[in-house]
Amino acid sequence: MNTTQIALKGNIRAYIFDALAVAFIFLVPTISHMISLPLYLIEPMRLMVILALVHTNKRNAYVLALLLPLFSFAVSAHPVFPKMVLIAAELMLNVWLFNLISKTLINRVFPAMLLSIVLSKAFYYLVKFTLLSTLLQGDLVATPLYIQGITTVAFSIYAWLLLKKAD
Repeated sequence: MNTTQIALKGNIRAYIFDALAVAFIFLVPTISHMISLPLYLIEPMRLMVILALVHTNKRNAYVLALLLPLFSFAVSAHPVFPKMVLIAAELMLNVWLFNLISKTLINRVFPAMLLSIVLSKAFYYLVKFTLLSTLLQGDLVATPLYIQGITTVAFSIYAWLLLKKAD
């Protein structure tokens, strides 16, 4: 197989993954209603971005970090525009930090993923705090912190299990 065929196969895999990720984000409210479980608490957009990092490539993770909040806003007007921009920035920062930390600072998947999520969440909450009095309404923390902690550790373990060969 030549390099063009390998690149095409990787692109097709990324396109299929992206279509499934967008479909999942579109269906989260319906699935949540059907199974009576609030799936939004598991941070479905971050989940899809991390799955893209693990199963496709860095570029595709950036695409999804931008696409998923934009898609959600376009389809349902939720989240509101300023929050959509903030979520996209947080997810892109998560991808960038993971790549930076895993390649230069720590060189281990689990702590790199854990730290990238925690730092991107810190950015999110800092910016959200400053915008609450002007552009945003609601509570600073919508999802309980213990659930965020559980999902952060779970996402980090998943990335470590699948990428540990690189360690």
